Amino acid sequence: MFRPDSPCSTTARLRLQRAAIVMCCAASAACASPNLEPPEIARNLPPAFAGGGVSAQPDDDWWNRFGDPRLAALIEEAVSESPQVGQALARVEQARAQGSIQRADQLPQVSAGLNASRAQQTLGGLGPIGAIPGVGGGDGAEAPTSFTTENYDLSVNVSWETDLFGALRARSAAAREEFLASEANLRAARQAVAAQVARSYFALVEARAQVALSEEVVETFGEIARQVGNRADVGIAPPNDKLLAISNLESARAGLQQRREAVERLTRQLELLLRDYPSGTQATTALLPPIPEPPPTGLPVDLLTRRPDVAASMFQLRAAGFRTAAAQRSLLPSLNLTGSAGTASNELGDLLDGDFFVWSIAGRLLQPIFQGGRLRAQVRLAEGQQDEASERFVETLLTALSEVETALAVDDDLAAREAALVAAAEASQQSVDISFNRYRAGIDPFLTVLQSQQGALDARSAVIATRRARLENRVALHLALGGGFGSPAATPQFTGGASTAQVPQDYDQ
Repeated sequence: MFRPDSPCSTTARLRLQRAAIVMCCAASAACASPNLEPPEIARNLPPAFAGGGVSAQPDDDWWNRFGDPRLAALIEEAVSESPQVGQALARVEQARAQGSIQRADQLPQVSAGLNASRAQQTLGGLGPIGAIPGVGGGDGAEAPTSFTTENYDLSVNVSWETDLFGALRARSAAAREEFLASEANLRAARQAVAAQVARSYFALVEARAQVALSEEVVETFGEIARQVGNRADVGIAPPNDKLLAISNLESARAGLQQRREAVERLTRQLELLLRDYPSGTQATTALLPPIPEPPPTGLPVDLLTRRPDVAASMFQLRAAGFRTAAAQRSLLPSLNLTGSAGTASNELGDLLDGDFFVWSIAGRLLQPIFQGGRLRAQVRLAEGQQDEASERFVETLLTALSEVETALAVDDDLAAREAALVAAAEASQQSVDISFNRYRAGIDPFLTVLQSQQGALDARSAVIATRRARLENRVALHLALGGGFGSPAATPQFTGGASTAQVPQDYDQ
């Protein structure tokens, strides 16, 4: 009989007290809300970029701003056919499936079963029984040494792990954040492919413009070489001038071939991005498009929340917080309920008879006490992963800020450089005409003509290259801002609590 004042009862009471203390400590640690507060840098961003910004409507198809229908068509084709986008889309489907798996753990698991068994048991272990009067017809035959049994049961089984402390909900929330991160990464992949196509397209257009310039230069140098050769043949000009003119012409022809080689290479690179056979026959416009209007000043810095890689990093940080909460709550008791109902009989035909109805219900409350430190190590692991995700988010955010500020600052510098080069090209062309006329008049040596020609060629080529650099920098600005210059209708915010990002409607399917 149990006595409260016995030594055994005292020991048992102490053990129960220690177990209660452990459970209370675990509960206080695990029931704490997950730390979803963003890092300090995300909460103390300046109100606007130092280099300026915009306040326009949403513009995810930013490539239409360049006013080049061919470019827009190529980007749409590349985004739909890119293997990089296809891989990102597959990862979205994996994340959606993983989320469905985690949500299913919160629901009761129901299964139906039909079991049938037939068994034979022997009585040989009881020793020989011999003849038993009255058995087997009373004729003294031997009793049977074995017998056969049959069992059938039809049942519906239910098991449910009740989410007492929210561990399962935390895991499901983490899976949801991972799904949102995968969708943000998909958008980032699309933006990256669009930027790659735009850069390759502008590089190809520039290369073809350089070829056109070189062809014009070769034609001009050929005419100058002809006139200088005629003057040297009649003795008006020294023979060395003819050789210099021929050398200048052949150098221009070599430059033309080099530029044509660049066109072939760039054309095939663009076709690879489009998932086409690299035939080198991609069509483009003849000239680079004009530079779109610059972004107006006053862009709020929270526009960066629309940038896909920043959003994905934020979602991953939140997922890490939920995983930490789930690891902490694994220290608490778990309650499992099981139930079964059905029929059981030795005859198959009785399974649908209500007289053979059977049922059972059971519950189990399990509190981890000692597992060699595995559970607490899992908590430390999750906390370390959350710290890593936090630092990764800070790194991504700082990189994004740097890219935006750099693109905004460089935009003005490139515009000023292009204006200066245009003026230099005009002055160089005038210098060519003047120097050649002075050469024909015998005032300046032919070397001055060659120098002015080379200066004019370099200046005109630099104007084309700078125009391409300005276009590529504008692409970089769009990519840094995650699209156009406006704020989308629904963007994730740097706030604690539940995510404000919209979940696609098919996420729960």
